[in-house]
Amino acid sequence: MKKQFRYAFGEILIVIVGISIAFSMNKCADHSKDTKQRQQYLSSLKRDLEVDKQNLAANVIAIEEKLQGLNEIMPLLNTDAPNKQRIFPVLFRKVAVLTNFTPKDITYQTMINSGDFKLINDFDVKTAIETHYSGYKTILKDYERQEIIHKEYFGPYLIDYADFDAMRRGELGLSNEKRLKNILQSMSGAFSYKKMASERGVISCDSLIGVLDSFIK
Repeated sequence: MKKQFRYAFGEILIVIVGISIAFSMNKCADHSKDTKQRQQYLSSLKRDLEVDKQNLAANVIAIEEKLQGLNEIMPLLNTDAPNKQRIFPVLFRKVAVLTNFTPKDITYQTMINSGDFKLINDFDVKTAIETHYSGYKTILKDYERQEIIHKEYFGPYLIDYADFDAMRRGELGLSNEKRLKNILQSMSGAFSYKKMASERGVISCDSLIGVLDSFIK
């Protein structure tokens, strides 16, 4: 009887040990899988940030050129300056062209929508990522300000006061210059906010890239 009991106990012990080993192996496999997936996400986030940083930095340069153009032509408006013809190329080749920014946030949105954001198990990293991407909302609002001026004021001004036939003849072709000057003054302010927002974005991208570099293996 004792022999049978020892044999049965041994069998049970073997099963328990086997289950424990299998559970540990599965747990290690899951941990390894999570670690690999987390690294992939972090690397993909870094690539997205590098694209955003490049685009925002290019926008800063473009906006500076627009501001410079505005500073050149605004003093000429509503005056009898002989070189007013300079207004046309600066206005339509620099100022009127919109500078856009669309965040490359596919990786971040995928992590949020799939629930995989929980794989980022470091609190500081998670906070840095959330802070950066929530900051894009403010940046896009500053971009929207200038788009509204274009849509609601600059566009209607061209429809009502621009004579494109006169422009083709080499004439200025713009009437109500006082109104145009007011619109361009508003544009200048919007461009300044947009430039500062872009600069903040570059700094934020740089900061988050630095954080991610500490955890990417």
